[in-house]
Amino acid sequence: MNVNNYNNYFFIGIGGTGMSAIAQYLKGIGKNVSGSDRQFTKTKKGEREKQLNNEGIATFNQDGSGIDSNVEVIVVSTAVEDNNVEYQKAIQLKIPIVHRADLLAAISRTKKTVAVSGTSGKSTTSAMIYHIMEQSGQPISFIGGAGLISLQKKGRIGNAIAEKSDWLVIEADESDGSLVKYEPEIGIILNIDKDHKELDELEEIFGIFKRNTKGKVIVNQSHQRTKPFSQNPGFDFGLDHDCGFNATDFHKNGFNISFKINKIPFEIPCLGRHNMENALAAVAACFQMGVGIEAAASALNSYEGIYRRHQLIGKPQGIYIIDDYAHNPAKLAASIQACQFIDSKLIVWFQPHGYKPTRFLRSEFVGEIVKTLREEDEIWMSEIYYAGGTATKDISANDLIEDIKEAHKNAFFIENREDLPGKVFSKLKSGDVLLLTGARDPSLEEFAGFVFEKFEK
Repeated sequence: MNVNNYNNYFFIGIGGTGMSAIAQYLKGIGKNVSGSDRQFTKTKKGEREKQLNNEGIATFNQDGSGIDSNVEVIVVSTAVEDNNVEYQKAIQLKIPIVHRADLLAAISRTKKTVAVSGTSGKSTTSAMIYHIMEQSGQPISFIGGAGLISLQKKGRIGNAIAEKSDWLVIEADESDGSLVKYEPEIGIILNIDKDHKELDELEEIFGIFKRNTKGKVIVNQSHQRTKPFSQNPGFDFGLDHDCGFNATDFHKNGFNISFKINKIPFEIPCLGRHNMENALAAVAACFQMGVGIEAAASALNSYEGIYRRHQLIGKPQGIYIIDDYAHNPAKLAASIQACQFIDSKLIVWFQPHGYKPTRFLRSEFVGEIVKTLREEDEIWMSEIYYAGGTATKDISANDLIEDIKEAHKNAFFIENREDLPGKVFSKLKSGDVLLLTGARDPSLEEFAGFVFEKFEK
């Protein structure tokens, strides 16, 4: 597909994070963009629909009313079934249908692209790259998987922006196999952990990504499964390793982290050792685009983070309530570790998503949680989030809780998540942390607000 050959795009499911990002980018380069979503209603416009409208993107109910012969391309994601009324209308009108990943690949061919890959950290690393380049006076276009707080403060969704730049940074997703579609100028491999696919299949996919990368491949030398993909250690990053960009002297300072990259001090307003690794990758990539390490350190000092990545919701009665997107075993472990403040108790609430992924990763979830929780910490889970469609419901979040209990950790199942504040409030004191985690469920932001309000009373 050649993006320049078409002007009128319609997205089925435009409210989704990945779809809305591409839609905004296309609008930003002068295309006519419209779309529908099953969440949109005729009676009241939600926040996402208003934001799209503010970008000049027309929105419709998902009933076919927005599709006519003027539409040149229909964009879908894997969430759109073949029997969808709008999918069927596109076929009837003989309008070309393109998958989101193929469209993103086509867009990436129009720019010098930095493709950020890995089973964890893609959104944060992409956001850090955008922030470093923007703060250094070398703007880069951005299509990401989460909204930048700095852009959201301007009323935008924050997960995409089209700049007048030769460069573009994107997330390259391995979960649907679309990682193999990209041919970037710079390819980053952060980590490879079991998530959605078995490790041997993932390593094959990342191998194709490496071969497809036209320019430099940058890998995490500290991760045993990524190290073999190294092309040149001088491009790579790691912790106390013989590579081009290495980090030392990590310290937690409340909601800040500090460390050194090649002996140059960094301080970033975010949580967790994993964010030091994300910053390392971003610095290594930006160096290849002409930004020095000292300039990157200065830029990241003002990094504001991204939506639902250790986002501090509030501190009612001195208790930190933090909302995070962690949803696979490695991410959940990193999120827990980041919130384990000295002399503070941590209670984690986790809502797994999808029966198949939960079944597939059951032992990994249990192993990481058991390994990470301290003696005084607790894990609470509500039932698996079900997004619809066909699913074999032969596993429960309570199965994971029972496994964790067998390892003598404090684990609790709470079927109705709205009961959580009343159950855990008395267990927490000023300085303690309640970490809320989960993905895919669009009501999780609202739930975090609900918990905050209950704690405030």
